Amino acid sequence: MRILGIETSCDETSASVLDNEVVLSNIISSQLVHTRFGGVVPELASRAHLRLLIPVVKQALETAKTNLEQIDGIAVTYGPGLVGALLVGLNFAKGLSVSLKKPFVGVNHMEGHIYGNLLSQKNVKFPIMFLIVSGGHTMLVLMQDYLKYKILGTTRDDAVGEAFDKTAKILKLGYPGGPIIDKLAEDGDPKFVKFPQAFVKDDHFDFSYSGLKTAVLTFLNKHEDDYIKANMSSICASFRLAAVEVLVKKTLRAAKKYKVQAVAVAGGVAANKLLRTMLRDHSVKYGFDFYEPEFQFCTDNAAMIARTGLEYLKRNKPSAQDLNAYPSLKLTSL
Repeated sequence: MRILGIETSCDETSASVLDNEVVLSNIISSQLVHTRFGGVVPELASRAHLRLLIPVVKQALETAKTNLEQIDGIAVTYGPGLVGALLVGLNFAKGLSVSLKKPFVGVNHMEGHIYGNLLSQKNVKFPIMFLIVSGGHTMLVLMQDYLKYKILGTTRDDAVGEAFDKTAKILKLGYPGGPIIDKLAEDGDPKFVKFPQAFVKDDHFDFSYSGLKTAVLTFLNKHEDDYIKANMSSICASFRLAAVEVLVKKTLRAAKKYKVQAVAVAGGVAANKLLRTMLRDHSVKYGFDFYEPEFQFCTDNAAMIARTGLEYLKRNKPSAQDLNAYPSLKLTSL
């Protein structure tokens, strides 16, 4: 089955062609217009998707050496995300579905991140403890089988990716903040500052990052600019360790409690070097398989959407033409 995937939930315009589980193309156009604003501007994102979507889809088809008549189905993100951005991709997919007389399926963006990881795996074992970490979400999900999930914990305030971006803004490092902090942290001392870790000893599996961000701001207010600049790498390393350790401890605790076969990480923050290393090492230590996505499947991309859509279309579960965009869509099981 050959699937055209479309992703427009935030500030990446992406299209992909999948032949069963083989990625034939995965084109991503990042919207650099947001950089000078220090974050994504919804109206600008929607307009950029309108300009970029058709050229990106054409490039995906050309790279895959595929024409529209060879497509068996279309998969498109319908939430969560920015409502205007979502509507651009969703309405395009609906129109294409009608004109081609091919089925389409709306895909949950968070579910897409899960299958972005599984694109990189062979001989997958269930159940899997999935840590989904991005700019908008921090979630622990027990994946019992394909399309079957149980949410164990979420963030009560800031997502971890959001905390990275906001901390980078406080430190005047630029946007997006996650990769910048990750790079600077490599040369720093993670024990330079002991930042707080919320809920780390609690029995529940929820997260909180607003306090960590505030702790960084409090630290900065106590020191002169020259001191901060001289120790920037160590401040970043200390922040990164505090942010990541909570994720690792909670994930492993949940993995042991639910007796899973594997531990997996997905989402944009899955590209974080320390998170990958710590999760991998601890998973192996406790006898779990560890699944990590290729870096190209960490950020928002259409291949992960196409891969998710494949599961639904194989089960003859297409979406109806009246499907709407849902900016706060929750992850649910089939």
